[in-house]
Amino acid sequence: MAYQAGGQRPAPRPVPEGLEAQAYLQDYATMLEAVPFPSVVFDHRWDVVLANSAFETLFRGVGPHPTAMPCDNFLRFVLFHPDAGRVLGEHEARWCLPMLAAFRSAVERYGHDLELQAIRREIAQDPIMEAAYRQGLPHWIRVVGEDAAAEHDGAVRPLLHPDPRWGATECRVVGETPRMLEAMGYTRLTFVLRDARRPAAAPRRPRRLAGAATHLTVVPTPEA
Repeated sequence: MAYQAGGQRPAPRPVPEGLEAQAYLQDYATMLEAVPFPSVVFDHRWDVVLANSAFETLFRGVGPHPTAMPCDNFLRFVLFHPDAGRVLGEHEARWCLPMLAAFRSAVERYGHDLELQAIRREIAQDPIMEAAYRQGLPHWIRVVGEDAAAEHDGAVRPLLHPDPRWGATECRVVGETPRMLEAMGYTRLTFVLRDARRPAAAPRRPRRLAGAATHLTVVPTPEA
């Protein structure tokens, strides 16, 4: 069980009187560990506050990275870790674009946040990531709609699970944030693994642009 608190994270918002936030999070961590599917609690920066063993197992094969480990900051992992596509199937279209949309919403709401500003600078320093953010993302939002772009709950996304019992599968992303977590400024997502009755399609691996340093490629427009 990964439990992280303090450090550079903003102080949690007040919780209802008579309840102590630290004790609540410790008990919530115990409950989270009993969930068989990967489940994670994060703040508005996507800094991970709690993650159960199933979540850690899902990403056990990824290599080290100084800033983008999945149990540290899930947004950074999706956008910047070179191994993200080994676990997140159809990585660019099915994971990166929704996370970029979530990031855009967070910037609009918490534009003063230094960590979000730092992530925005990292995106800007990567020409292909910047193209995805400025050009690919608006096209994608127009296709799927603002509501779908901003909401992770209910989405079905492909996964490449390291456990061969799951292998190439899908997960239903389920948002289940109780009132107490929401009051502290936290969000919980659970990836409900789906036992596919037929083999999942192999993830698309778009050609990289020659000389590109990023692990992303240009996101195609809907007309492509």
